[in-house]
Amino acid sequence: MSSFTPDELQRYARHIVLPEVGGAGQQKLKQARVLLIGAGGLGSPLALYLAAAGIGTIGIVDNDRVDVSNLQRQVLHDTDSVGRLKTESAAVAIAGLNPHVRVVEHSQRLDEANAEALIGAYDIVADGSDNFSTRFLVNDTCYRLGKTLVTAAILRFDGQISTFKAHLGAPHPCYRCVFPEPPPAGSIPACSEAGVLGALAGIMGSMQAIEVIKEILDLGDSLSGRLLLYDALRGDFRAVRLRRDPHCRLCGSH
Repeated sequence: MSSFTPDELQRYARHIVLPEVGGAGQQKLKQARVLLIGAGGLGSPLALYLAAAGIGTIGIVDNDRVDVSNLQRQVLHDTDSVGRLKTESAAVAIAGLNPHVRVVEHSQRLDEANAEALIGAYDIVADGSDNFSTRFLVNDTCYRLGKTLVTAAILRFDGQISTFKAHLGAPHPCYRCVFPEPPPAGSIPACSEAGVLGALAGIMGSMQAIEVIKEILDLGDSLSGRLLLYDALRGDFRAVRLRRDPHCRLCGSH
């Protein structure tokens, strides 16, 4: 416990008193490096709760700027942040919440040229991107680099979340075991076209934070092998079993 300042001991007291976390677990959180893909609807509660939990280093990849239309769900930003880079706005908000957390701003779009360098510098990845090309790139890169991926998605009143760590071998599936290829362009509308309930982002992003923390602490049951679906209109959660595909083009044995 000597590696914590008096402020940290008081700040994380409700974690440390948990037998499943304790001082050793809190130290793991402090030493962890987590990369967030996107500082939008999902990335906002995710970043705030990871920072509040004491994650030592949070990297944020996003090349977008804050728009007024974001504020309905992207609680990491405020009205004064409009026009500012989301990574910059996020760093300010996180510093105000927990000055012990180091934020690394990656004000760029994740692409084939930089994915390995960015993802390779972190222990675990949380993807809250809003497009399929990025989701598949993140999955493929995480698999190749042996990084655990916690991914979530939202649209209208529906959310989904799962953890992928196929690099550990069977029975863990990868994202491509479930979704082999991106859907045809235009077949699934974007949030800007179909809309999204703002508070839904808070639920699914907070769940991402829980799953990231669980993976760091090796706590509870991983979501690997399960896709958790949430229907906000029905107030209903449903878990779907995911199987590793032996013919998967990424992680399959054939």
